[in-house]
Amino acid sequence: MSLLNWKQIKTVLLDMDGTLLDLHFDNHFWLDHLPRKMAQAQGISFEQAVTNLKAEYAKVQGTIDWYCLDFWARKLDIDIMATKREISHLIQMRSDTIPFIDALKASGREVILLTNAHPNSLALKVEHTQLDRHIDQLISTHEFGVTKESQLLWQRLQQRLQFNPQTTLFVDDSLTILQAAKTFGIAHLLGISNPDSQKPPVQFNDFPAVHDYGVLLADIRKHVI
Repeated sequence: MSLLNWKQIKTVLLDMDGTLLDLHFDNHFWLDHLPRKMAQAQGISFEQAVTNLKAEYAKVQGTIDWYCLDFWARKLDIDIMATKREISHLIQMRSDTIPFIDALKASGREVILLTNAHPNSLALKVEHTQLDRHIDQLISTHEFGVTKESQLLWQRLQQRLQFNPQTTLFVDDSLTILQAAKTFGIAHLLGISNPDSQKPPVQFNDFPAVHDYGVLLADIRKHVI
């Protein structure tokens, strides 16, 4: 049995970090590299820096500030983009991403990247992966001032793109965001069970999920629109 009803899917919205790219870069940056920089700058232990940063993260998680590099640069008094570039060699595409996107494109479907990442972070990742060569549109939710966790984002996005929720597939590694998309009315939803190559798989109980896009390719190619 097919995991998704490809006969009904015309538009595909794809998250970026953890969905198309290995989430290891982001997890390592926010949970290890940045705390080490902060510990050094403030003369505190790494453990204390982690504790302090996690408290700050919790205050804004899910909001546009959580994803805003300008917000963190001001808050922490550090050049976030320069600090990201220090470990930019860790930015990696998932090995199954390009075959998946190319199959979607070859089948006639519109493919749009929809990320909460700050535009500068998106640009850095495009610089290292050339994702823009494979996708019809690249959209950062910062353009709308709200995140994918918010129903307002989905309303504004639908107004801009004029997509039909009933014929749209949304793929993301975040359960919270998938639930927000479901609430809005996106009919086809897919989770990613292995967003970070260095961490154990994630369990999805309420949505279909894959660990390798390869399992979808035959069905995509079978249902060309």
